[in-house]
Amino acid sequence: MHDTCLICNHRRLDPLKGYEKHHLVRCNSCSFVFSQAIPSSEELEKCYQGYGRNDYLSPITIKRYHELLDKMEPFRKTNKILDVGCGIGYFLEVAKERGWEIYGTEFTDKAVDICERKGIKMQKGVLAVDNYKAEEFDVITSFEVIEHINNPIEELNHFYQLLRKGGLVYVTTPNFNSVLRYRLKENYNVIAYPEHLSYYTPKTIKKVFETTGFQTKKIQSTGISLSRLKSSKGKSNEAPISEHSTDEHLRNQAENKWYMKAAKNVVNSTLTLTGKGDSLKGWFIKK
Repeated sequence: MHDTCLICNHRRLDPLKGYEKHHLVRCNSCSFVFSQAIPSSEELEKCYQGYGRNDYLSPITIKRYHELLDKMEPFRKTNKILDVGCGIGYFLEVAKERGWEIYGTEFTDKAVDICERKGIKMQKGVLAVDNYKAEEFDVITSFEVIEHINNPIEELNHFYQLLRKGGLVYVTTPNFNSVLRYRLKENYNVIAYPEHLSYYTPKTIKKVFETTGFQTKKIQSTGISLSRLKSSKGKSNEAPISEHSTDEHLRNQAENKWYMKAAKNVVNSTLTLTGKGDSLKGWFIKK
């Protein structure tokens, strides 16, 4: 069991009422929420062995990747980008098309093999700084990964060592302050031990990055997943990321109808302003 906060090392950890089965505590000092229990390697292996390696890749997601990489162009100097927990390399494939030298990390042999066949320079297992040169990368990305780890300070220290001065870290992670979490509480299926161990808010994701020496460029809080709302309430078993999900249907409407796109932008602006969107998207600069 953890006896101090994973971010600030404060010793007072208050159990989060209603979330006992997920072992959640909140730091009395910095308000970080995390699992006090430490899963065994057997628990983690059982959890992750069911992960698929043929996830649906929406054409809209590819478009979003290009838009994201457009914003990363000003950071391109060494021409190297590292995606920590890169899955089967969808984002890095798009980066490769645009001329980036691409690197990734993943835990399973299968994922590493798939990525290597796509021309991605891979490292298996946890991010190890000894496998790279110091300050080698312009950009480090990590999509929906940091919620899975219970050593965020160590991980971000590794990011700091590998990123050049003035380089960019871009991360996404679920938002513990989201509208859906407040509505669904412990039934919100994002909250899942031992799969997810750390739960960030706009305040605490800013705290953990600034603790490790980064400067916050911006934090966005966007989206409300109707697919996840239905599945959390047991009314559907659709995956949020799938071709025929409610979320994908709405995404297509927002792409093809100007008034839906306008409504989406207003909603996401409001969610970012209030910090209540489902997803956190953070941009951090190495000072």
